[in-house]
Amino acid sequence: MTAAAQPEPAPHPLFAGASPAVVKQWLLPHDADRFVGEYQAALDDARTSLELSGVLEVVERWRSIAILQSDPAAYRRTVRYAAGLASGEPSPDDEPLDVTTVRAGQ
Repeated sequence: MTAAAQPEPAPHPLFAGASPAVVKQWLLPHDADRFVGEYQAALDDARTSLELSGVLEVVERWRSIAILQSDPAAYRRTVRYAAGLASGEPSPDDEPLDVTTVRAGQ
């Protein structure tokens, strides 16, 4: 008896080569705004240089951040851990994420 073939799981939406729109969708709101600003600046540079490498670098860097932020609870734990390392003091559980992020040096 052979096992039924299992369908391939769909790739995560943030797979390599994800579109800028998908990257923006998975970022936290504040970071989504920062991404759009950097993306637009890179597009402006590309218009004059006719070189897309800067655009691709911006998208890839932010894609990595979006992957982390796609699990908000894990992201918050990571930022809290980084803030504790940077400041030498643990972050309070009720500390706003933007405050913790600043303490983490981001």
